[in-house]
This record gives sequence, C-alpha cells and structure tokens, in this order.
Amino acid sequence: MSMLLSRTILPLHRTVRSIQGQILRTMHLQQSQAFVNGRWVGARGGQTFDVTNPANERVIGTVPDMDVSDANEAIDAAYSAFYDKQWHNSTAKERAALLKKWFQLMEANRSEIAQIMTAESGKPIPESMGEITYGNSFVEWFAEEARRIYGEIVPAPQANRQIMLTKQPVGVAALITPWNFPHAMITRKAAAAIAAGCTVVIKPAEDTPLTALALTKLAEEAGFPKGVVNVVTSSRKNAASIGELLCTSDKVAAISFTGSTEVGKLLYRQCANGIKRIGLELGGNAPFIVFKSADLDKAVTGAMNSKFRNCGQTCISANRFLVQDEIHDEFIAKLTEKLKALKIGDGSQDGVQIGPLINHAQIKKVCHFVEDAQQKGAKIIYGGKPLTNHGSLFFEPTIVTHLRDDMLLYNEEVFGPVVSVIRFKTEEEALKIANGTQRGLAGYFYSNDLNQVFRVSRLLETGMIGVNEGLISTTEAAFGGIKESGIGREGSKYGIDEYVYIKYLCYGNLD
Repeated sequence: MSMLLSRTILPLHRTVRSIQGQILRTMHLQQSQAFVNGRWVGARGGQTFDVTNPANERVIGTVPDMDVSDANEAIDAAYSAFYDKQWHNSTAKERAALLKKWFQLMEANRSEIAQIMTAESGKPIPESMGEITYGNSFVEWFAEEARRIYGEIVPAPQANRQIMLTKQPVGVAALITPWNFPHAMITRKAAAAIAAGCTVVIKPAEDTPLTALALTKLAEEAGFPKGVVNVVTSSRKNAASIGELLCTSDKVAAISFTGSTEVGKLLYRQCANGIKRIGLELGGNAPFIVFKSADLDKAVTGAMNSKFRNCGQTCISANRFLVQDEIHDEFIAKLTEKLKALKIGDGSQDGVQIGPLINHAQIKKVCHFVEDAQQKGAKIIYGGKPLTNHGSLFFEPTIVTHLRDDMLLYNEEVFGPVVSVIRFKTEEEALKIANGTQRGLAGYFYSNDLNQVFRVSRLLETGMIGVNEGLISTTEAAFGGIKESGIGREGSKYGIDEYVYIKYLCYGNLD
C-alpha cells in the first residue's frame, strides 16, 4: 500500500480486500425512501430522482425528491418529538445508551456502508472504510459526552443568593450535510445534537443520499423514538427552497451546515430574521508551507495525505503549496514521483487510490482552473487534463507551478487533485501569501526550526493547523475555521455547545 493510503486510513475492523470489487446491489441498508416520524416515506407528489455512481455514471438507486411540504412534515415531527413526546426531558443516560447502540450497529455493518458510500461518492473503498471509522467515532464520543453536559454553581455577590447555570437543549436542529463525507458529516452533527437532547432533521446532499439513509436505517434499529431522527432527500431543484424553510421555520432552533462559503452566507442571512442559532463549516483555501528546514520526505508524505484524499475533494485539502526557494525543485521532483505511482480508477476496484470527481460541474470547474492558469503563464509539471479513458469524471493528479496572483488557482479553492505551487523566499513572504485570503479553515506547514514552529503557528490565520502533519481531523479536536470559513466548532467537548443554551437561575432571599 502506498504511503498515501497507509497514512490516510485508520485501523480497519474488517479487511478491505474482502469487499473490494463488489457491485452495489439491493442490500439491507440501501433504502429508496426518506424517513419522517419513524416511517419510511416517499415525497407527497411521488417525485423521485436518481443517484448515480460517478465512476461510471450508472444509476445505483432512486430516492424521493421532496419539497417544502415534505420538509415541513419532518420539522413538525421533530418539534412534536422534542416537546409533546418529551424528548427534551430524556436523561443523558438514556440518550447515551441509544447513541452507543447506534455506534455498535454501524460498526457491525461497516462493509455494507462502505460499498454504498463508494458507489455514490466515488471514493476508494479503503477511504470509505476510513471515513466510517472516523464517522463512527463521533457517535461513540458524543455518547460519552452526553453525560458530561455540566452546569455551574457560581459564587453570588450577596449572602442570601445562589447563582446556578444549567445547560438545556435548544430544540429542533436542522443539519445540512455535504457530499464529500456523507457519513462523517452526518454523525459529527447528529450525534452531538442528540447527545445534547435535540431532535434532528437531516438534509443530505443530493449526490450522496444513500449513505445518509443507510445510517438512518441503523438509527431506527437502534431504537430512537419516532421523530427524533428525520431525513429529507431532494434533488438540486428543491434543495434551495428546503434550505430556506429550515432557516426560517419558527420550529427550527438551530442550523448546522457544511458546504461552500457562498451557500453558507445565504443561509446565514436567512437565519437572521429569527436570530437562529447557526453553525457553519465553510470553504477553505488551505496553505501548505514547506520551509527550507523541513524534512522533505515527511513534507511530501504530508502533501499526499492532505491533497489527494477523496481526489482532493475535502474542505481541509491543501490548496496553495508554498515552497521555499532553496528546496523548491527537490520538493517538486519528489512529489512528482509520488503522483506517478498513484493508481486511478473505479473506487470499488482493488488497489485504486484516486477515484472520480463527484459530478460534471466539479470536473468542469477543475478543468477551468487549470486552463486559466496555463493561459496566464503557469507551467504544468505533471498531469493537467481529464482522463477520459477512465470515464467522464476523472482528472489526473496535477502539479502546476509559476503561479501568479491573477490566477484562479492562486485565489480560490479548486476542490480537485491539483497541486498549485508558489515559490517564496522569506517566512514573512510566505505568511503574507498564506494569510492573504478571507478563508481561514485549515493550514499546514513543515519546519524543523523550533522557533519558527511556534512563531508561524501563532501568526498563521486559520482555525486549524497541521505542524509537520498532513492529517489533522480527529474526534477529540475542535474542528472549525475563522474569517469566512465558518462559525462554531464541531467534534471535541465543544461540539455539544452548538446545541445547548445556558440558563441562568438566581435563587434569592435565602435567609
């Protein structure tokens, strides 16, 4: 296994080889209906849309194309479950037990979930298995955190008073999730919300609803009460109107969204009238800085891990590679050799490390970014074109150098397998380039100069930083950005905070 895969994939509970190469078939977890108020339902009008495999564009499933009337039913079900059916009075122990059961069922069904995820997202089976390990860990974590939602007793300024601070669930949480991590982005949000005592309405991405429905099937089997977990599926045609409803409904107390900055800004505006609680994990433009003191082999391995997971379609993928003059050429040479060794193809096949892009809009964007750079004087060191012999959604791993600040690759997130290299001379220059964006999700740098490590860690304007490390996502750490890359944090002990409010109780006249 390549360094890319050996570092990217967490320990697997079952062998990957046993499920590679299998064809997605009708299985226990593959669902064709949405889930509202404890029932599997279609759209009111009977509309459906197809889900396709990006590796070959074949239809692998059909799900309901729901609209605002269907979404309203899901909101009503979640609202009723929270208030009328007393979910808000459930104990932390009860919620923890249900989350633990959900975790156990997901662990027991890893292989089937991985097949579904690879079929609809295109990512290689080992990456799907790695995501399942990562996603399941949030459910296990928040099952444990549910019993640690502590309040406080605060010393009062008067002798006859007592001040108490308690935490209570906000109510119905609407979760809008992306296609690039169809498992982990649901569990990271839903497990925290449920642990806090909220009910949820999940709107999965239109490209990857089958993974969401598979997880929901297991939530049903775990025994969650009716209305606690609801899933609304829709095509792109209805996605915007459903999103607006979730943001404006008086019955929805909180919104959590992972996706593009542009959509995040729209949802933020739509939530404003209701002063609704909102958590946003938005786009990045991650710098990956390699200083001359760096261990180049480790930096190249980190670059591969950060850039090429899910074909570069991750929100914390390295986007701009800043390499110091003295080691620029050597870094490029070493990285090129790694790219040449990557196996590209259908993610269900044995040994594949790079799958397709998710859809035609995405490959069109990647092609446009590379063509824009080339037309403006950039140099293609390796790759640079679609791989039509594999399928219409494949783009070869690419290295582009001689970037300028008028190029799209310099300024915007490509979300594809393209390494954009910028040469720099001094640390000050690298930081100026790295921080010269309104995005601030993640950043990476490699250096063996201890003073530089602490200095750059303090000055780099991102919410998360990998120091001599290209893989930084973990359940225990707070995930989130600054600037236009988001609001709030997910995972860690802070993930619960997005779904609770603090109630201040003042007990007076205690003479």
